[in-house]
Amino acid sequence: MKINMIRWGASRAALAAFAVSLALAAPGCQTQKAETLPRPAEAAKPSAGRPSTPAPAAGADHSGTVEERLARLEEAYARNAKALDFLRQVYDQQEAQMAERERDELAPDAMFAVDITEDVKAGQVDGPATAAVTIVKAFDFACPYCQRMVATLDELVAEYQGKVRVVYVNMVVHEPARPAHLASCAAAKQGKYKQFKAAFWEKGFMPYAASQGKDASALGPDNILVIAKGVGLDTAKLKVDMAGRECETRIQRDADEMAKFHVNATPTFFVNGKPLSGALDKAQFKTTIDEQLAAVERSGVPAAQYYAKVVLGQGEKQFRSKLDPKP
Repeated sequence: MKINMIRWGASRAALAAFAVSLALAAPGCQTQKAETLPRPAEAAKPSAGRPSTPAPAAGADHSGTVEERLARLEEAYARNAKALDFLRQVYDQQEAQMAERERDELAPDAMFAVDITEDVKAGQVDGPATAAVTIVKAFDFACPYCQRMVATLDELVAEYQGKVRVVYVNMVVHEPARPAHLASCAAAKQGKYKQFKAAFWEKGFMPYAASQGKDASALGPDNILVIAKGVGLDTAKLKVDMAGRECETRIQRDADEMAKFHVNATPTFFVNGKPLSGALDKAQFKTTIDEQLAAVERSGVPAAQYYAKVVLGQGEKQFRSKLDPKP
């Protein structure tokens, strides 16, 4: 009878590192509270009254009788019981968190009726009203994943030549980005939403990212006014509108609309109501867009009316989990 001995020499630091590695990060900026791990304090300190046992040499010890090997195995388990219990707690907690996360994922087979009426009216849109496909992008001005998608979306609007539009929905994940969202609303009131948005990603977000998030001044009001002046905005009016109730209401209204569908990370997209999330590549978008263009053509509904009549008119009005059956 051959027994493979387990290597028990892993350090407590290595065990903790392994536990942390079990936390799976979604490809986006999360609004939900940070996930916590069990504290390894008890597993990390030696038992009172005796020094910590040095780590044995690497490699299994196959010497002795079966009984002797079993005795060594039991002794090793006893020495490391607290560390193993810590890892079990981490594993159980991660399993629960993953199950909760899966429960909160949008149903991929759904067409969600995301109301973008006010966003379009405000000018938070790139592309014509006659576009057959509407991409809704919930974004945050301090989210690196959102910034990565800027060029992709611009290219898609250009390449589909009037068949695709992008509607931008404010979703503040990082509080230092709030002034930029208010400023974009104020810029939209002057007809320069796209110009301000493009300039801010370059001259506001990029310096912030270069500091690894340590210097938030690039996201602040002073730099925003410099950026606004650079794109020809009336900065005095911009300041008034940023502080006004209308823009505050616009930001909150967008957040409330996303909350209806349990959106808790940026960027999140809806392509004619079909949910997508994370920093996707252009090929993934094109596949979904082409599917939607075909669906619009089959429907017989004029492209300019499709979102209002089909997506809003027939789509699901509230969140449905991927684990729930289609109604």
